[in-house]
Amino acid sequence: MNHDTTSPAGGDSLLSTHSVYGAPCWVSLTSRDLQATEDFYSAVLGWRWRPGKLGDPFRIALADGVPVAGIAAVAAMWQMAVAWTPYFAVRSADEAVSRAAERGGTAAVGPISLPPGRAALLADRDGATFGIWEGELFSDWETWRTSRPAFIRLHTRDAFDAALFYGQIFDWASGSSGCCEVRYEGDEVVLRSQGDVVARIESGALEAAPDPAIRPHWQVHFAVEDVAACARTAERHGGSVLSLGGDEAVLRDADGAQFTVTARLGG
Repeated sequence: MNHDTTSPAGGDSLLSTHSVYGAPCWVSLTSRDLQATEDFYSAVLGWRWRPGKLGDPFRIALADGVPVAGIAAVAAMWQMAVAWTPYFAVRSADEAVSRAAERGGTAAVGPISLPPGRAALLADRDGATFGIWEGELFSDWETWRTSRPAFIRLHTRDAFDAALFYGQIFDWASGSSGCCEVRYEGDEVVLRSQGDVVARIESGALEAAPDPAIRPHWQVHFAVEDVAACARTAERHGGSVLSLGGDEAVLRDADGAQFTVTARLGG
């Protein structure tokens, strides 16, 4: 399980999570080798880098000058999994952790203080890992929304049951100011924040035996101009292509972390 405790705010913080309650607000990656991770994502996604406020193992990834993700090269040091993890904005980290525990989830880390806020790393009742963040977000969150990962998708056994779990933690579809809207579209549960699709939940085989290779997990999707070119570049830089078709490719970086590249609208 990914125990990344990178501050989602990344040091650029003015806007309160109260404005975007329950929505994805950040993604972070635990890795083993900081330089190798920087080199890989610079080549594949064109990212640039700046130091994180938590010390040498931490970096903030920039796309066109906008912070889009956090990297923590602590997997080997802290004996943690190499993985991408989404964070959701909450009003109270303590309340969110309590709600998750009451509904069968587990807390792996926290809540802990990471000025200017508090964070926790959780797993839902099917084992999918996600983070929560209470505090201040980026000073220009609307810009981050357009530069963020295209969306995140939960691959799980039962989309309806998962939507209930997360909805009860994050007050989805509650009608409260800043909360997300949820609806079924086709075979997926679709989450929208301020009209934008920010997450999808899809079901797998409900009766299938657990398989560690395809266990429930949140998959991070990054918007790119050329999916095939990203896949080729990933392979040249030590990564691998798990699937490639149409406007999407599932990749692994050189460290083993899985992510998806999705064609940017109009790209």
